[in-house]
Amino acid sequence: MRNDRLQLTDWLPTTKKEMTLRGWDEADVILFSGDAYIDHPSFGTAVIGRLLESEGLKVAIVPQPNWRDDLRDFRKFGKPGLFFAVTAGVMDSMINHYTANKRLRSNDAYTPDGRSDMRPDRAVTVYTKILKDLYPDVPIVLGGIEASLRRFTHYDYWDDSLHKSILAESGADILLYGMGELPLKQLIRNIREGKEIREMFDIPQSAFLTSGKKVPVNPFNEEITLFSHEECLKDKLKQAKNFKVVEEQSNRISAARILQSVDDKVLIVNPPYPPMKEEDIDASFDLPYTRLPHPKYKGKHIPAYEMIKFSVNLHRGCFGGCAFCTISAHQGKFIASRTKKSILKEVKEITEMPDFKGYITDLGGPSANMYKMQGKDLNICSKCKKPSCIFPKVCFNLNTDHSALIDIYNSVDAIPGVKKSFIGSGVRYDMLLHKSDDKQTNSANRKYAEELIRKHVSGRLKVAPEHTSDSTLNVMRKPSFNLFYRFKNLFDELNNDYQLNQQLIPYFISSHPGCTEEDMAELAAVTKNLDFKLEQVQDFTPSPMTLATEIYYTGFHPYTLQPVYTAKTKDQKLAQRQFFFWYDQKRRSSIIKELKKINRTDIINKLYPKK
Repeated sequence: MRNDRLQLTDWLPTTKKEMTLRGWDEADVILFSGDAYIDHPSFGTAVIGRLLESEGLKVAIVPQPNWRDDLRDFRKFGKPGLFFAVTAGVMDSMINHYTANKRLRSNDAYTPDGRSDMRPDRAVTVYTKILKDLYPDVPIVLGGIEASLRRFTHYDYWDDSLHKSILAESGADILLYGMGELPLKQLIRNIREGKEIREMFDIPQSAFLTSGKKVPVNPFNEEITLFSHEECLKDKLKQAKNFKVVEEQSNRISAARILQSVDDKVLIVNPPYPPMKEEDIDASFDLPYTRLPHPKYKGKHIPAYEMIKFSVNLHRGCFGGCAFCTISAHQGKFIASRTKKSILKEVKEITEMPDFKGYITDLGGPSANMYKMQGKDLNICSKCKKPSCIFPKVCFNLNTDHSALIDIYNSVDAIPGVKKSFIGSGVRYDMLLHKSDDKQTNSANRKYAEELIRKHVSGRLKVAPEHTSDSTLNVMRKPSFNLFYRFKNLFDELNNDYQLNQQLIPYFISSHPGCTEEDMAELAAVTKNLDFKLEQVQDFTPSPMTLATEIYYTGFHPYTLQPVYTAKTKDQKLAQRQFFFWYDQKRRSSIIKELKKINRTDIINKLYPKK
């Protein structure tokens, strides 16, 4: 839909006046979000709002409500006919607010003009408690990243302590975790059948609290009981053991119901839905989004929107299983791909936007090159509970054929108005370099690498080796750095063959569990030898529900129960981080001092050779 044809009523209402323009007296669902309201399929608030609308419900959105005044934003629509929905937005509010060093960030990409003061810490809990105080009899449904990743007892880095399930902390009635379309549709069906939200115990991909004396009958095939919250507070090893169970169940096609006692109640987390079918994921992306921020933000710059306004998401899910990443915990490891028809439809809509200049900024996903990939024999997948399909090596049962992706790229580039399409998402080069038993797959993967590097790099291709140390990479669940050498050689070879002047931009992490100062010193020497002056680097930030966070907190690897070293103090982290910037003369004396301290004077000569 072209911008000049849009009216205020083409967005879901954010004020009473906008609701009146639609002829409504009240809303069925009022959705509170920590993000600005951008009516685009990349933003969960818009997806859930449009989905509820497609179910025939009247939906109002309260983006970034003011929680510090007289709470008028929480009162302006009054009571909803059915329930309140609450989300922190696209990010966990604590990660949104704070750096790895626990310093306040100066901007928020999901807020107009990047303002950093428009959402509270722990937004889900703050919003929910306010709503419960104002409207104690109205059910509250939680969703989104913050709620999903805090559904069990979890370590909170910013408090440096274990927190209860967010259901216990917030007082909400039910939590729909992961990508919420399927459980939300079931919840609506249940309401129409006359069921109360507080008594909905059979919705897959939901979590709720119940009295310890009244645990409902399990409608699913299996059930597992975790150590209680109170036991985990006393024993970190029990928390580590819990995590292994949670992660394994999160990565099964048909998982168990999980129980955990907290206070005098029982947390029940029902197993997730199977991966979304093509028609389900297409239906979500094909909802009538305007693809634009709400008109209330006219003249304001929303950084996250500017990044994705001309990008297209091809699939959901990631089977990488990286230890520091939350994607599989939220979206699952099984790939749900859109049809070619749905993707091309969205690209055509983008070409009609008045400020589109012909460049698609990203044809991607959580990992750029997992589109349409799954097990060759799904019966084998049905028995698997491993968190990764490509670590420690690519699974023999995984189809890594990139042919479908090549077809998407070529079809998009053939659309009138598209000058060029780029890949901005990270590429898993270990899959490209994997030698399959199938010659056609190997041929397609070589062709994909050539297509990618020749036609779809906007000057810089992002990849994420994350480290150079094999022992650290093993904890990270990432492939050996030897594969990066091979990929760089291929990248340089193709750049030379086609006379391209493109850069390879590697991402690295310091202070990850398993990483020592010596590992970082060697990283500096290795990357210097490759002529890299690193810029895409970060300190490890423990975020709820990742393997690395559990190691950081407990000190044990949940799968081996063996101790793992992690840099924790500010000095330990700075000692590691400085090696990223060996080329900065201001850091030279500090780095040399550290190298002498750890008895690696050999690396001094590699970083600072005598002329």
